[in-house]
Amino acid sequence: MKKLVLVSMFVLVALIVVACSAPAPAPSAPQVVKETVVVKETVIVQPTAAAKAPEPTKPAVAAPTAAPAPVALGARFTAIKSRGKVICGSNDQVPGFGFLDKATGQFTGFDVDFCKALAVAVFGDAKAIEFRPVNAAQRGPALQTGEIDVLARNTTWTVSRDATWGLFVGVNFYDGQGMMVDGKKYPTVKTLKDLKDASVCVQTGTTTELNLSDRFREEGVTFKPVVFDTADATFAAYQGGRCDAVTTDISGLVARRSLLNVPADHKILDVVMSKEPLGPAVPLGDASWYNVAKWTLFALINAEELGVDSKNVDQMLTSKNPDVQRLLGVTGDLHTGLGLSKDWVVKVIKAVGNYGEIYDRNLGPNTPLKMDRGINKLWSKGGIMYAPPFR
Repeated sequence: MKKLVLVSMFVLVALIVVACSAPAPAPSAPQVVKETVVVKETVIVQPTAAAKAPEPTKPAVAAPTAAPAPVALGARFTAIKSRGKVICGSNDQVPGFGFLDKATGQFTGFDVDFCKALAVAVFGDAKAIEFRPVNAAQRGPALQTGEIDVLARNTTWTVSRDATWGLFVGVNFYDGQGMMVDGKKYPTVKTLKDLKDASVCVQTGTTTELNLSDRFREEGVTFKPVVFDTADATFAAYQGGRCDAVTTDISGLVARRSLLNVPADHKILDVVMSKEPLGPAVPLGDASWYNVAKWTLFALINAEELGVDSKNVDQMLTSKNPDVQRLLGVTGDLHTGLGLSKDWVVKVIKAVGNYGEIYDRNLGPNTPLKMDRGINKLWSKGGIMYAPPFR
């Protein structure tokens, strides 16, 4: 057993010696990495034909504006057309503005001509109208109840009247309240302070009556108002000596002075007591009728500004001015929105003239009143009168 173990150990040692004495393996040769070259095929591309240049962009063309739809007439406008005439509330006692010649039965005046213009706009006839005289106290109720279609009676536009009487269509005369005295009796009177404790004739139901109290209170001056219902009664009392002074709009003083026995004896003081924007008004409730009345006034003013009058209106139909073309209905369809004929402005100007012609005929230098236009001149001539454009 011992021999067997010794032999085994001897064999094991021999194997170890042989293994250790064997030569080390030669180092392996370095690997050579060959680079793979990928050759791409060259493709010869034939030149394409030159691309067609893009078409130039055409300017956008706006679609034509559609003509306005015919206006839906309101109840009053419908009634007026069915009736065949316009009912105009007017003055009959103020020369130059609204005056009834009792000998002829004819109404004349600045406001009267506006009513005629309105009748022409609707019917093409200045006679398609009925004048109903209303005094200062009657005019508001006449509008409120619809007794009249339009009030054209030297009436001041105020917030309370606009809210309760009817709608004012614009200003046709810018005025102010004045004071008149007999210059022979009171040669030294020049201001309101000089009228301390004086009696003043005034018409009731007017802004004049209210302004009178305001201004004298502001000046700290006491006075005695003497009140009457009509202009005739007011100025008859003044001329008869029942009061020391008389007050109304300055234009009214000029007009009524012309009827006094000796107009030159009476002087209008250099005093403006208020702003009095005068204009026509229509009853509430019909926008279509309101627009007709409003744009009739604006047509008269625009015609003067554009040089269109009763003498040249036919020639102006060939005018190259686009503003004139629209005003006279040569181009556009503005009449459609008003429910009127295409040539309604032409008819109006032929019948009554433009604003300037109406002013001169009733109030201007060739009339007994010889009233300077003052601020009622066109804005382009030093005044403040102008109207929105026809567009």
